[in-house]
Amino acid sequence: MAVHNYDVVVIGTGPAGESAAINAAKHGKRVAIIEKQPAVGGNCTHWGTIPSKALRHQVKQIMQFNTNRMFRDIGEPRWFSFPRVLERSRVTIDQQVEMRTNFYSRNRIDLFFGLARFKDEHTVVVRDNHEGAEELCAQKIVVATGSRPYRPGDVNFRHPRIYCSDTILGLSHTPRTLIIYGAGVIGSEYASIFSGLGVKVDLIDTRDRLLSFLDDEISDALSYHLRQHGVLVRHNEEYERVEGDESGVVVHLKSGKKLRADAFLWANGRTGNTDELGLETIGLEANGRGQLTVDDHYRTAIPHIYAVGDVIGWPSLASAAYDQGRSASDEFLDEPFRFVTEIPTGIYTIPEISSVGRTESELTEAKVPYEVAQAFFKDTARAQITGDTVGMLKILFHRETLEILGIHCFGDQASEIVHIGQAIMQQPGEANSLKYFINTTFNYPTMAEAYRVAAQNGLNRLF
Repeated sequence: MAVHNYDVVVIGTGPAGESAAINAAKHGKRVAIIEKQPAVGGNCTHWGTIPSKALRHQVKQIMQFNTNRMFRDIGEPRWFSFPRVLERSRVTIDQQVEMRTNFYSRNRIDLFFGLARFKDEHTVVVRDNHEGAEELCAQKIVVATGSRPYRPGDVNFRHPRIYCSDTILGLSHTPRTLIIYGAGVIGSEYASIFSGLGVKVDLIDTRDRLLSFLDDEISDALSYHLRQHGVLVRHNEEYERVEGDESGVVVHLKSGKKLRADAFLWANGRTGNTDELGLETIGLEANGRGQLTVDDHYRTAIPHIYAVGDVIGWPSLASAAYDQGRSASDEFLDEPFRFVTEIPTGIYTIPEISSVGRTESELTEAKVPYEVAQAFFKDTARAQITGDTVGMLKILFHRETLEILGIHCFGDQASEIVHIGQAIMQQPGEANSLKYFINTTFNYPTMAEAYRVAAQNGLNRLF
């Protein structure tokens, strides 16, 4: 067995692992990175963020074509199958793999494909698909193995009509009806995607409202627009059993209801990918969801072994994972360290949602004297031009100091728009002020102009 010595070994090539490895390499460290799949990019590139967002973009274009009056001069509304739309989305995955493979080559990071397993606290054994094995020894080890869909044992995922959020990307037909169990971020996004293709969707929510961590008004807007697109949302429901037959799937709910559809998508929870790492060999233990516990410097119970990304749980976002990986490597490189906390939320439903900071309910509970500044997209020239008039920008600010406390956006390009407000929120002291948007000239027409409109609206509420 070949033995290789490195300064740093990273397990996983998703956003967290990639940023940790590249940051260490740019600081002169000898780095190796291990990937279980046959191509780099991790679950983010192949199963999660990239394929679902690329798929969403294609569906949004189809919806725009089919609802835009101008295109009626070209022809009748078009129907597109799920496999056809998915195939177009795979182009983006290929581009991502090529780009990220080049990152490792440029930074002289050694790339190993195979299953990684700890031999001891400083040694990882990599076994490939041909029974070959190599030992990688390192001073520092970063675990960035990501997560996979949680699959309960009483649901038969081997049935050809029962899917999880990974296997749904292999769906070879377009169902007429679909039941999605789990109305979190993933379930809500896929409800938007399939309803956009004309599929009748039942979305089963185990809670009393959609995405309860969002601002109430934004959550209500999402519920309304999902229903507008034909999604039937069922709150406070739990499954009793799921039965698949040759022609469809029947879901029995604990409330006594029975639902039937052509296909079933499980989108309720995720599990950290730690079960094959051999953690017992080094005395580390994952929690019940396969996640590793870390301190506020991303160190596990073994100080030279770090864990970042989805494998440590919250917030389970690619954006946060990338920053966590870089921060973890900054820690052992003795560079300035930042624990990642202020994280914007990006939810790629149709329309999309993004927020940063506190919600109205949180501020009310904390008895913070806030006021609301808002702008509706239907009143902005850019939205009227593009036809994307659904949505709003809401800024929560302190009545006395005008400090921005939270930004909540619903509508087209929400995940882009939110960053303007986020940048001001990050400014120290009096620089974080609603007045910035009043005293700054915005291009016209733009979606960014909504900040000026909202700020003026908010100041008018003060007395």
